[in-house]
Amino acid sequence: MITSVLVANRGEIACRVFRTCRELGIRTVAVHSDPDADALHVREADLAVRLPGATPAETYLRADLVVKAALDAGADAVHPGYGFLSENPEFARAVTDAGLVWIGPPPGAIEAMASKTRAKELMGIAPLGEVTEADLPVLVKAAAGGGGRGMRVVRELADLDGELAAARAEALSAFGDGKVFVEPYVEGGRHVEVQVLADAHGTVWVLGTRDCSLQRRHQKVIEEAPAPGLAPGLVAELHASAERAVRATAYVGAGTVEFLVADGTAHFLEMNTRLQVEHPVTEAVFGLDLVALQLRVAEGEPLDPAPPAPHGHAVEARLYAEDPAAAFAPQTGTLHRLRVPQGVRLDTGYTDGDSIGVHYDAMLAKVVAHAPTRAAAVRALAGALERAEVHGPATNRDLLVRSLRHPEFTGARMDTGFYERHLTDLTAPDGDPCAPLAAALAAAHGRHRFGGFRNVPSQPQTRRYRTEPDGAEHEVRYRHTRTGPEADGVRVVHASAELVVLEVGGVRRKFRVAAYGDRVYVDGVALTALPRFTDPSEQRAPGSLLAPMPGTVVRVADGLAEGSAVTAGQPLIWLEAMKMEHRISAPAAGTLTALHATVGRQVEVGALLAVVQEETPA
Repeated sequence: MITSVLVANRGEIACRVFRTCRELGIRTVAVHSDPDADALHVREADLAVRLPGATPAETYLRADLVVKAALDAGADAVHPGYGFLSENPEFARAVTDAGLVWIGPPPGAIEAMASKTRAKELMGIAPLGEVTEADLPVLVKAAAGGGGRGMRVVRELADLDGELAAARAEALSAFGDGKVFVEPYVEGGRHVEVQVLADAHGTVWVLGTRDCSLQRRHQKVIEEAPAPGLAPGLVAELHASAERAVRATAYVGAGTVEFLVADGTAHFLEMNTRLQVEHPVTEAVFGLDLVALQLRVAEGEPLDPAPPAPHGHAVEARLYAEDPAAAFAPQTGTLHRLRVPQGVRLDTGYTDGDSIGVHYDAMLAKVVAHAPTRAAAVRALAGALERAEVHGPATNRDLLVRSLRHPEFTGARMDTGFYERHLTDLTAPDGDPCAPLAAALAAAHGRHRFGGFRNVPSQPQTRRYRTEPDGAEHEVRYRHTRTGPEADGVRVVHASAELVVLEVGGVRRKFRVAAYGDRVYVDGVALTALPRFTDPSEQRAPGSLLAPMPGTVVRVADGLAEGSAVTAGQPLIWLEAMKMEHRISAPAAGTLTALHATVGRQVEVGALLAVVQEETPA
């Protein structure tokens, strides 16, 4: 019987596994890099072992260090979580060779299915060989992992070599394996997957479908179970294909078989030989704890002959520290507050005051709603996210709310091209015009005794704010009177440092306010208080290319130097942040007049990388 589990992972999934272990009376062991020394998963574990270094390659991808940590801490089992080494058969072998229990499928099954190329061969599908114009568009994918990393859509043959190189670099950084392959890219399909669970005694549970079509950069954003609107015959086909994949590999443990569904036809994509990020929606619908079942299977116990019957509908949203309006650029900084209303499930690896760094995935949390119907679950999740307090770096929270309320999603007509079609509209600025006024009134509280008698009305007070992350600037004016503060067209009912109540057009509204230095949060709106005058030293030359996020310069275009001629849209510099590569391109045709980026340089957000002087028309 398992008594102590080391989780070979970090963040949210480590905390998730620890929660089940505590409920079962199993001791927990964390591993951590240097930046993660005080992370939530470390604080929640019974024991913790340091992995020296900062990058994944130095720490969480070092199978030898992880196995040694398990032995040093007296663990008798290892849970891989997802990502990192979770689909690495050599890691699974190293764990069992050390006399430890591997909480996952046999290494042979991982070899057969975790490599996307071998999995397709097993399912009778051959990857593309030499790509021609007739094959376009195609998808470049990492052979050894998922989560959207090492994945690129190629629509022009001239772009193929560059995208192959970028995908290899990203896959190597994320999974320690730079192998990639190319397959046809199916436009307008839905991403549908089937959760499976098998024991060592021949029992296979097929735990329904999930739809994961809303994706950015090929990484899932919103997932739900069951997948809506599928014909019963198609569902039966998906279930049967998933069970065949399990039995063909003598699979044991939890796994997911993924498909692209287009025009009523299911196309096999891959099998993930691990627990998925989106497993909570299946847990909610079936009333199961999949981690507890993984542990039970790893101990050699049989599953019941059949799983429980499903009930209701569940939807999950991934909350990321990123700016969707800036190509989903990752964001870093201090997470001051994370609160969601009661009634939804929150899985997170962060808590108030934690720092969000540059080395790992940008996901802050998963929020899950379960209800008797799909419509009720979607409404509950959108409402909970809208009322959540997320104070810190910019996030995709507003995008999630708008996505959940979009008619394509509520009508179950979405596909994987959803954000390509709608991202511009979904990220359009839609700030509350009353938010800056509420911030100003809250800031003024304490400096003025609102309601104090004045013989002469005071002069108007002016404050400036910038909404984040769109950068729009606002100037608000208000006046202190004998009856309290006043503003044009707005009646101030109450103003304190944490709560402002305004009446506009006969409607009274409450605004929750929280301030952290110059940053102020008014409900879901983040604002930065601005000085009265702009500092000239902060001004940048036209054509300045600034780092959109903190990260590491991993590549500079070949031959690029000061004086180089560049074309509009030409890729110049590549940054790596949070295990993703981000390309910085020339904003216009012209001449490179300054180049500050060098390979290996660590840069902060806003750092000057280069300057392009635009061509002057003759």
